Amino acid sequence: MAAAPAPPAAARPPWRGALVRSAAVLVLLLLAGLIPLLGPDWALEGTGEDPAPGTAGIGLLRTVLFAALAVQFGEVFGELLARRVPAPAGAGPPRPWSGFAALAGTVAALGLASVVATGNLVPTSPADMDIGGLYQSRDGALALVEVNAFIAAGLLHRSRRLTVRVLPLAAVVVAEALRAHPVTEQQPLVGTGLTLVHLTCASLWVGGLVYAVRVGWQWRATAPGAGAALLAEYARVAAGCLVGVTATGLVSTLRRMPPDTLLDQLRTTAYGRVLFAKVLLMVVVAVLALVARQRLRRVARRRRRARPGDPLAAFAPARAEVAVLGLVVAVSALLTAVPVPIRWGSLWW
Repeated sequence: MAAAPAPPAAARPPWRGALVRSAAVLVLLLLAGLIPLLGPDWALEGTGEDPAPGTAGIGLLRTVLFAALAVQFGEVFGELLARRVPAPAGAGPPRPWSGFAALAGTVAALGLASVVATGNLVPTSPADMDIGGLYQSRDGALALVEVNAFIAAGLLHRSRRLTVRVLPLAAVVVAEALRAHPVTEQQPLVGTGLTLVHLTCASLWVGGLVYAVRVGWQWRATAPGAGAALLAEYARVAAGCLVGVTATGLVSTLRRMPPDTLLDQLRTTAYGRVLFAKVLLMVVVAVLALVARQRLRRVARRRRRARPGDPLAAFAPARAEVAVLGLVVAVSALLTAVPVPIRWGSLWW
C-alpha cells in the first residue's frame, strides 16, 4: 500500500522575513558604528603616531554625516531615474527617508561644530565651547555651513523641485571638500576639486543604490520588471560614479603617498592601513556590482526572446552591495579622522 503523501510545508509567516531583514539592518548598523569606534586603536597600533583627541567620536559623527548625505542625494537621484521607468498602477515611491537623514546629518554636523568650537578638542561642558569663535575661523565657518545646510535640506526635503533639494546638499559637499584641504596644504585647490568629485560620485552611488533597492522591494509584487528596469537605469549611471570614485581616490592617494613609499605606508601608517581596508571592501563591492549587472543583462536577454525570467534576480547581490557600501562609508569616515601620514613629508605634488 502506497504511503500517503506528506502534507505541504506551512508557508513561512510574513513576519519572519521582516524580522530577518530588521536583524540584518541592526547588525549592519552595529558594524558601521564599531568601525569608527574600534578602528583607530587597530590602525594606530605600532605606528608610533599619536591619535588626535576624540578620533573615535569624530569618526562616528562623520559616518553619520556621510550616510545622511548619501541617503538624501540618493533620493533625488533615484526620483530622477524613476521618471524614465513607468511606475506600475497603484504603486508609488517608497516612503522618503530624507527628513530623517537631514535630522541625523544636522545632529552630526552640530557635534563636529562643537569640536571645532573647542579648538579641535572634545568638549566636556558647554563652557568649553567658543561658539562666537566659529565665525572667526575657516574651519568654524565651514562647520556652520554644514549645520545650516542640513537644516535647509530638512526643510526642503518635500519640495517637488529636485534642484532646490540639491542645493543644500551641494553646500555640504563643498564645505567638506574645503575642510579636508586647508590653505596651508600644497595646491589645496587640486585636493579640494578631487574631494568634491569623489564625495559627489560616492554619494550618488551609495544613495542611488539604496533608493533603487527600496523601490524594487516595494514593487516586487505588483511589477517586478519595473523595479529591475529602475535598477538597470541606475547601473548605467553608477558605472560612471565608480570610475569617478576610483580615479579621484587613486590620484588623492598618490598625492599623499609617493609611489616609492606607497607599499611601506600601507603597512606602517594608520592612514595607509585604513586605506587598504577600504580598497579591499571596494573590491568586494565591485564584484557584487558586476554580478548584479550580469543578472540584469540575463533578464533583459530573456525578455527580448520572450522567455520567462526572474526580474528580481539582480536584487540579491544589490542588497549585499548596499550592506558592504555601508561599511565603506564607515571606513571612509575613519579615514578622515586618523592622522595624515607625515613620515615622508606632506603632499609631494
